Amino acid sequence: MIKIKFGTDGWRAIIADDFTVENVKRVAYATALWLKQEFENPTAVVGSDPRFAGPLFADVTTQVLASQGVKVFRASNVFVSTPMISLGTVRKEASAGIIITASHNPPAYNGYKIKASYGGPATPDDIEKVESQIPDTIDLKLKTVKEYEADGLVEFIDLEDMYVKHVEASFDMDAIRNSGLNWAYDGMYGAGQNVMRRILPDITFLHSEHNPGFDGQAPEPIQRNLKEFEELIKLSEGEIASGLVTDGDADRIGLYDSQGNFVDSHHILLMLIHYMYKVKGQNGDVYSTFSCTSKIQKLCDAYGLNNTVTKIGFKYICDLIVNSGRPFLVGGEESGGIAAAGHIPERDGIWIGLIIWEFMAKTGRSLTDIVNEIYDVVGKFAVERYDLHVTEELKQKIISNSKGGVYGGFGSLKVVRTEDMDGFKFFFEDDTWVMIRPSGTEPVLRVYAEAPTSADSFRILDMVKADLLAS
Repeated sequence: MIKIKFGTDGWRAIIADDFTVENVKRVAYATALWLKQEFENPTAVVGSDPRFAGPLFADVTTQVLASQGVKVFRASNVFVSTPMISLGTVRKEASAGIIITASHNPPAYNGYKIKASYGGPATPDDIEKVESQIPDTIDLKLKTVKEYEADGLVEFIDLEDMYVKHVEASFDMDAIRNSGLNWAYDGMYGAGQNVMRRILPDITFLHSEHNPGFDGQAPEPIQRNLKEFEELIKLSEGEIASGLVTDGDADRIGLYDSQGNFVDSHHILLMLIHYMYKVKGQNGDVYSTFSCTSKIQKLCDAYGLNNTVTKIGFKYICDLIVNSGRPFLVGGEESGGIAAAGHIPERDGIWIGLIIWEFMAKTGRSLTDIVNEIYDVVGKFAVERYDLHVTEELKQKIISNSKGGVYGGFGSLKVVRTEDMDGFKFFFEDDTWVMIRPSGTEPVLRVYAEAPTSADSFRILDMVKADLLAS
């Protein structure tokens, strides 16, 4: 039997290779043991995204949990998103939520995510407790899901309906629907498609059919994966006001303006702060990861808001939302995972997209207008990134040089200060910066740069790349 190890956001493996019925049984059994140790009458919400064999693996998880006396609230829907599982966990006051998903991974993968009772990622400590109890082999005599339902150990619930009602109660959907603006949505064949068809049936849809193989592409909402959607918006010649994209389990966001320009998470975070504080008058702390733009701090300073920078990973943001004891406004990471006040402490691509669309609908501002308003406060900027594929030997040498203060500058740029919270960030005299962060799983260095324009950022990246490869 393979040793099962959870990554930063769940266990993921290739279907029929390591992601098998037998191995899912092992993980579900360990989850049941953990739940029984932590809760007197443990319960769990269980569902799956649209990936291949999702319902099968969700049923197996349900059967194993029920066999151990854990009551399961099983999604009655064919597929659900991760935010729907998290919302259901909070609404049903369940001990945990479990979704069968590999998020934005390629179609050959599936996975198993555990959500805590507060509706966000389980803590590393809890994941470790599950991991440590995964048996090498398992031999359980299981009843059918229907039999466990008859025993009162399984209850089917409509998570999609629950989520739609939550959206209708939280947004001015009439304003969005009747704004006269045309919207577009690329579901990437993922878990957001049915909800979007229910709440905004008359918008333009792309890749919003059930296709468990995602048409062969990883459902990750990054620009290089979205050329068809980008072209659709450009061909509309400004008729489509904005395009929203969500990933396989609909917890990450991608966004486009009316000209078909990709709007990254750095800008989305700034727009959320601007709308929620400046326009709606909400208040609270902002949380951003180490790889996010420095302009978040600048905007928070201008608005008198507290911004806390965390290590990279949404779990660090979730921990602050749940445990800081302070009001929360917005929190997010560079990779498209963003949370906002008034919802669960969870990334949610649809929710964040609706906040931006509500902003546009209620104020008459275009995305370009909103971004320019923010630039008036913090200045123009662009964050770009290279992934450098290097030998492990060179990777370790660069890390050692970064730790040792070897890099006093790159090309013509002089380093004036450094930060090393999670990787190494080198600041230059004009407030531009470059960040070097090694991958923990492969011989790759992720290198980010922020400057006033994309061309400036790529110029920095090219200088840094040349020096690093010459190390």
